Amino acid sequence: MALFTISFSLSRLPLPYFPSSRLQTLLPVLGGGSATLVFSPRLPSASLRASVRTVFFLSFIPSFVKMSDSEWKVKCETEWKLQQRNIGVPDSLVWKAAYEKKPFNRNLLKNPKPQGLSHTDPLPAHVLDEITVAQFEQTGDFIGWTTSTEHLPVDKSGIPPGAVVCYLPMYSWFSLEQRIDLMEEGLWEELMDAYQPDICIQDWYEDSKIHEFIYQLNVKLLGADGETVIQEYSHNPQSDRGDGGEDSHSWIEVSHIFQDYGSGVRYIHFLHRVKNMRMVDFQSTRVTDTSVVVKLRD
Repeated sequence: MALFTISFSLSRLPLPYFPSSRLQTLLPVLGGGSATLVFSPRLPSASLRASVRTVFFLSFIPSFVKMSDSEWKVKCETEWKLQQRNIGVPDSLVWKAAYEKKPFNRNLLKNPKPQGLSHTDPLPAHVLDEITVAQFEQTGDFIGWTTSTEHLPVDKSGIPPGAVVCYLPMYSWFSLEQRIDLMEEGLWEELMDAYQPDICIQDWYEDSKIHEFIYQLNVKLLGADGETVIQEYSHNPQSDRGDGGEDSHSWIEVSHIFQDYGSGVRYIHFLHRVKNMRMVDFQSTRVTDTSVVVKLRD
């Protein structure tokens, strides 16, 4: 809704000669249509004379808010090139709602940076202090994610009998997952079944070098029952621990595009896991800039 502000100097105009009915004559100047005048309660004469001006707010509804469903259809078909791409659309589709949800070229995951980091920023240096010594879990704002921790058995293999070991590394997997309802995000069945737009996955994880296996990704395209797996992608890379120290840490990109996955896709289940280690202190593997984007092919 557009907001127009009109200022009237009342220091030289007596109030009786400036009734609100006069303001209605200004509506055609602003483009016509329906409008509502909102102004503060009537001021006492003394206050009115003392004021330099009184500001009236004119709330004007632009014409695009009043578009008919057929006009919204034309807008969607023009911007998304539905006919050119031969994309079927059901008669029941509410075009205004579909357009406002912006189903294409938008990250469908909530909270893609739960730890406030970006892959374009340098990784924070690991510092051993009282906070990290007492830390056992990942920290961050994980709203929108379902999280869980799996503690792994301590590996005691390779320790000679009778050897005294002060510290052994204790590892755990920290999982973050989300489920995306594609219909709720503004997509429709005919689009997913016949055209099958590209579903683009991207993720960035820290090369923490705390273990050979520090990151796992699993993305499933699910049917209408939310359980049937139509297509799946998994990634479980092996990392080079190296000996480059903290300065060698970097972000690693993971990406995948689902194409020609078949009909029936209604949900996407996204899960990635990162490995943490605790020995003298706590060290984690972090993720950021996670995205699931539906794209129409050119």
